[in-house]
Amino acid sequence: MMHNNPQREGGADMTSANHRLENLGVLVVDDDPKIRRLVATHLGQSGFEIFLAANGEEAIYQASLHQPGVVVLDLDMPGIDGFETLSRLREWYTDPVIILSATDQEQEKVRALDIGADDYITKPFGTEELAARIRAASRRAERLESAANTADPIVQAGSFKIDLPARIVYREGEEVRLTRTEYDLLRSLAVNAGKVMTHRQLLQSVWGPEYGEETEYLRTFVKQLRRKLEEDPSRPKQILTEPGVGYRLFIN
Repeated sequence: MMHNNPQREGGADMTSANHRLENLGVLVVDDDPKIRRLVATHLGQSGFEIFLAANGEEAIYQASLHQPGVVVLDLDMPGIDGFETLSRLREWYTDPVIILSATDQEQEKVRALDIGADDYITKPFGTEELAARIRAASRRAERLESAANTADPIVQAGSFKIDLPARIVYREGEEVRLTRTEYDLLRSLAVNAGKVMTHRQLLQSVWGPEYGEETEYLRTFVKQLRRKLEEDPSRPKQILTEPGVGYRLFIN
């Protein structure tokens, strides 16, 4: 394990507790030095504070040392790969992890998201897109943390809102009647708003740990939710499909 001081760009330290976009700490993990330099230069110019790691062990050490607000993680690395690194991070690290990988296979994306990744970008990639994804992930984490600390958390998504403590859903001010299963599915999406939820994650959250392959359940209930909540169910703007992976709730 490497304990040397990380390369850094940007301003003052920040912890994951405040999630401010200004001087947000970002740990970039990639075994390719060209990728590390490219990402560090652009994100540093965008106002982020950058920490760099060349392998999984170094990533775990630096994440524990600096508590970055976001981790950008490659999958294909020597030693412990990105999947194992992600698994070890998720034992204690609760902030967003964005996968940045040349692997474009659907099953690899699903595996990473199931382990606990928040987003997935495929190489080659645009640095502006990466910066935007980092900002979005940080804002999302801040909103969820704020909601968790609020006595009456409300999730607003387009024309409908979800009152989590009361288990009530409103559309344009009118209460919408949902079945228990419909609500449980919507709640799973709402508490992870903006994050891609895989089929397996949703099935196990709503139906139980013995489920994981019954994607037809999800298709049926998502269709019902869209019919009750979306302005145009055939062109949903809030309950979005991630083809081959799962669903996510888009919040404004």
